Amino acid sequence: MPFETVLAAAQSGAPWASTTIWREYSPTVVGFARARGAREPEDLTSEVFLTVFDQLGTFSGTESEFRSFIFSIAYRRVVDELRQRGRRGEAIPWVPELDARAMPSAEDAAGQRASDDSVLAILNDLPVDQRNVMVLRVVSDLTVEQIAEVLDKKPGAIKALQRRALGALRKKVSTTPYPFATLERLPV
Repeated sequence: MPFETVLAAAQSGAPWASTTIWREYSPTVVGFARARGAREPEDLTSEVFLTVFDQLGTFSGTESEFRSFIFSIAYRRVVDELRQRGRRGEAIPWVPELDARAMPSAEDAAGQRASDDSVLAILNDLPVDQRNVMVLRVVSDLTVEQIAEVLDKKPGAIKALQRRALGALRKKVSTTPYPFATLERLPV
């Protein structure tokens, strides 16, 4: 069903449309919250969607702009939680059974488990701005323009942060015991 139809139905209060929006976008919001260190990513996602549905009547735009709208709210909620805790987010181990996105094959899952903890640890070593850009880009699958909107920065600044983050990650990966060729085979 076209996005515009679902959005219009949700704005007029159709429960099926709200459910469709939740099912479409909540898994990536949970992944984003988990990657940024939220203690209870599912609870935070519920709070995000309460705000999304509350503000739905004021939204007008494309599906891409809607993703930016959702992740702007999610980003602010995560930042609020981290501020309330008064420290940087701690790495929360990824639990494949809780990830609502498509399940990988057994081979992919086995290879992924070995690297998830080290990837989160490497990401947590990045400065906050660089980490935010990488998580929004990789976990949330947002474009540079969408990330710029979420973080209230110019696209050029986002590209620079991404470039610096990738350079730092390359440097960090080259000093880990995992061969770089193995990391190149991981899905992006």
